[in-house]
Amino acid sequence: MPVTVRDKTSKLSTGHQTRRLLESAQRTLELESDGLRALEAALADGLSEGFAGAVELIRSASGRVIVSGMGKSGHIAQKVAATLASTGTPAFFVHPSEASHGDLGMVTSDDVLLAFSWSGETAEFSSLITYAGRFAVPIISVTSRADSTLANASKVTLALPQSKEACPHGLAPTTSTLMQLVLGDCLAIALLESKGFSARDFKVLHPGGQLGASLKFVSDIMHTASELPLADMDTSMGEALVTMTEKSLGCLGVLDENGRLAGIITDGDLRRHMGPELHAARTGDIMTGSPKTVAPDTLASAALEVINSKSITALFVVEDGKPVGLVHVHDLLRSGVA
Repeated sequence: MPVTVRDKTSKLSTGHQTRRLLESAQRTLELESDGLRALEAALADGLSEGFAGAVELIRSASGRVIVSGMGKSGHIAQKVAATLASTGTPAFFVHPSEASHGDLGMVTSDDVLLAFSWSGETAEFSSLITYAGRFAVPIISVTSRADSTLANASKVTLALPQSKEACPHGLAPTTSTLMQLVLGDCLAIALLESKGFSARDFKVLHPGGQLGASLKFVSDIMHTASELPLADMDTSMGEALVTMTEKSLGCLGVLDENGRLAGIITDGDLRRHMGPELHAARTGDIMTGSPKTVAPDTLASAALEVINSKSITALFVVEDGKPVGLVHVHDLLRSGVA
C-alpha cells in the first residue's frame, strides 16, 4: 500500500510540474508575440522610411552585405547573412572581435555593413565603425537605441521597439533576438522580391538535398521529342494503340489541325470504350478533351500535387497550347520530389 501512495504522489507532482512548464511556455509565446506585434506596428509607422532606405542601400551597393553582431546578436547576424546569401543577395558574416585581428580585410568600400546590436554600444564594434568611416562603407544598424554610438555612425538606423524579454529576469536575449531575426527576414524577402528572384534562381543556389529535389522543374525531368506519344484527331485507334504501346507512358496526346493539344487518351479511356469497334474508331472520338496540363517552368513538386489531386498518372507539358513534353508520376518520384 505505501508503494501505491508514493506512485500517486509522484503522478500528482509530475502533473503539477507539467502545468507549470506549459504556463511558462505560454508566457514566453505571449511576450515574444507582443514583441512581434510591436515590430509590425513600427514598420507601419516610424520604421518604414528606414526600412525602405536599408533595402535601397543594399540594392544599390556593388559589393556584398557584411553582417556582424556580438553574442546572441551575432548568432542572429550569422543566420541573416545565410538567408540573404541564399536568396540572391551576396552576404557573409564577420565577427566584430575578429575584425580587428585581420578580418577587416574582408570588407571593401563597395560593401554595406549590416550591424546588429541591441544596445548600440557594443565595444567590439569600435574597429568596424572606425574602418567603415575611413573607407566610406555605409552602415545599416539594427538596434533599440537610435541615439547610440552605432546608430550615430550609421547611414540608416533601424530602431527596434523596446519590448519585454521573455526571460523573467529581463536578462537573456529572447524577445529582442526574435525581433532582430524577423527584421532580418523582412529585409531578405523584400530584397528577393524587389530583384525578381525566382524559384529557378533559388534552385541554382540550393542544388543539394531534399530542398534541391523540390526545386526541380518539369522541364528538367519531362519526356520530349520522339518520346512523346502523340497522334492527330483522325488517327485510327488501331494505329494509336501501337503508339501508346511503343511509348509506354500510359497515355496518348491528341492534336488538332494546328498541332495544339486537343485531348488525351488514357488507359482508363481505353477500358471505357473497350469493344469490337475500338480499333476502327478515331482518336477524336475516344479522347477526353481539355486535359490538365502544366508549363515547362512549373516546379516538379507542383506538378506532383496536380497529379495527386486529380488522381491521374501523367501530365502533358505545353507551350502556346502545343505539347513540348510529358511528365509521369514515376518520373517525379524517381527525381526525389516526394
